[in-house]
Formats: sequence, C-alpha cells, structure tokens
Amino acid sequence: MGSQDEKVYISPIEAAIDVIGGKWKAQIYYALWYGPLRFSELSRSLPNITQRMLTNQLRELEHDGIIDRKVFEQVPPRVEYSISEYGNTIKPILLDMYRWGYMHILEKSLKYEPMPKPLRYQDSYVEDKLLAEALKKPGENH
Repeated sequence: MGSQDEKVYISPIEAAIDVIGGKWKAQIYYALWYGPLRFSELSRSLPNITQRMLTNQLRELEHDGIIDRKVFEQVPPRVEYSISEYGNTIKPILLDMYRWGYMHILEKSLKYEPMPKPLRYQDSYVEDKLLAEALKKPGENH
C-alpha cells in the first residue's frame, strides 16, 4: 500500500475527508476551537480517546498542516497544539457540520452532552456562543 502522498484522489471531497474525516480529527479540531491546549487538556476534553489514538491523530493533523505543535524549551518540556492559519480555513466547513449535527440532534431527539470544557477556557469556551454562530443563516452578520 502506498503512502498518502502517492494517493490519487477521484474527488476533492475524498481529499477533504482524508484530512478531517474519522471519529477524532474533527473532535480534536473542535477542542482547539478557542485556543491552544496541551496534550493532557486535549485528553481530558476527549475522555473516550486513547492516548495512542490522540497522538496518532495529532501527528496526522500536524502533517496535513491543520494544527501547529509548539514545544516550549523548559523542564519538564511543554507542548501545546493549536489550529494553524491553514487549519482555520476548515472552520466554515466544521461550523456547517456543527449546525447540521445540532439540528439532527433536535430533529431525532438524541441525547446530547457538550464536550468537557478545558479549564483555561472556562469563560470563553461557551457552547452557546458556538451554537449561536452555527445557527446563523449563511451570510448573516450579528
């Protein structure tokens, strides 16, 4: 089997799904929506992911340029992950997915419990703000 760099795509949707598809990549992106997080903070925000899977998904997102990994030279070493400038171009797509997913939850009366909020973003990491943004009609301001 060839590497991802050798793959020939048959549609742009396939290329997009390769970058943000799967169970965890969009969830990691969502956790980083409000700002940088350390590995342990990401792990707490995604309680059902294994450390190995989180590590692998972070590596793939970094390889694709979606997130940045910043290493702080201190003892013990500290690493933070954040959405890259290129990764910010995915926000509108994920916001549309959020909007549709929320409407689907309401339509089907599905159980919903928001992702645990990282401690450093308790004041700004507010589900209601994201929901209000998502429920705006496309092109609508404020």
